[in-house]
Amino acid sequence: MTEKTATVRPAAGAREPTAGEGAIAEFERLYRANVDAVAAYFARRSADPHVVADLTADTFVAVITSLETFDPRKGTARAWVFGIARRVYASYCEAHSQQQQRLQRLAGRRDLEPDQVGELLDRIDAERAGRDLVTGLAMLPERDRAVIELVDIAGLRPKEAAAALGITPGAVRMRLMRTRAWLRKHAAAGSAARPRTATGTTTIDQIRGEGND
Repeated sequence: MTEKTATVRPAAGAREPTAGEGAIAEFERLYRANVDAVAAYFARRSADPHVVADLTADTFVAVITSLETFDPRKGTARAWVFGIARRVYASYCEAHSQQQQRLQRLAGRRDLEPDQVGELLDRIDAERAGRDLVTGLAMLPERDRAVIELVDIAGLRPKEAAAALGITPGAVRMRLMRTRAWLRKHAAAGSAARPRTATGTTTIDQIRGEGND
């Protein structure tokens, strides 16, 4: 046996990972890399830790069940996960608007341990400013709101936000420029109209500048 042959021969008992094991490993990587950002995304939309936990779990159930559909040629994994999170929240809002579906969801909510509730409440409190900003953006068109949140709050790059929203990166940059200008104008008007409080007010100055690429 030559040295070259010995180096490439697999060790005794070694085997290649199966496709299923590879998918599980990929899901675990996606989960660890994105779970905090996804939970924060939902914490900006709800102050109920059970709702945040449910929506976060629903998102990653959808991730693992549709993992084979992810195409890295169409965008990053993070953009794909946020696209799923947006659809999960849209489905939740639609169901929540109907009384019977709302009652069914409440009856089936997950039981959380006290430490889990405490951790989620801390996250919800940490996202208070972002939640206030999301609420304040309600007068903007839905796509403009989504672009600002994904890029300036969630920290996605414009290309990732474009993939999550199903629009072009150029459209994302144009919406960012237009919406940031609108926010600065209205933040300045609001500051002139009222004194600044001790705790401050969430404005465009508290989110990212225009240096995203």
